[in-house]
Parts: sequence; structure tokens; C-alpha cells
Amino acid sequence: MADLTPPHDPAPPHHVSAAPQSHGGGVVFGLVALALVLAIGFFYLTNDRRDDMRADKVTQAAGAVDDAARVVGDAAQNAADALRNQD
Repeated sequence: MADLTPPHDPAPPHHVSAAPQSHGGGVVFGLVALALVLAIGFFYLTNDRRDDMRADKVTQAAGAVDDAARVVGDAAQNAADALRNQD
């Protein structure tokens, strides 16, 4: 029977790749830095809005207390007038 295996080459073929190295690290760093800047900007923009909303709520609460005090004052004035008119 004949040996059908190809003869063994003692030296493996040497392939040289001339592909350029990837410089994607700089692009990734730039995108991450841009995302960080946008996130910080979004935080500051929404934080100002939250502070404004808090100030509005405090102002509304103070207005409600002022209105309640005015109602109590008017009721006291009406009661005093009613007592004076009875005499």
C-alpha cells in the first residue's frame, strides 16, 4: 500500500502581517469623556430646576400660612365687631 500523506515540511510557514495597529483607545476615551461632560451638565441643569421647585413649594407654603393667618384675623375682627355691636 502506498503512503498518501503529504511530506512533512520541517519549517512552518512564516506569515508577516502588515496590518496597522488600532488607535481605537483614543476614540473610546474621547467618547467616555464626552459622555461624562454631558452627564455633569445634565445634573447641574436639573439641579437648578429642583432648587427652583423647592423654593416655589416653600413660597406656596408660606403663602398658605399667610392666608390662614389672614382668615383667623378676619374672624377675630368679626367676633370683636359682633361683641361691640351687642352693647
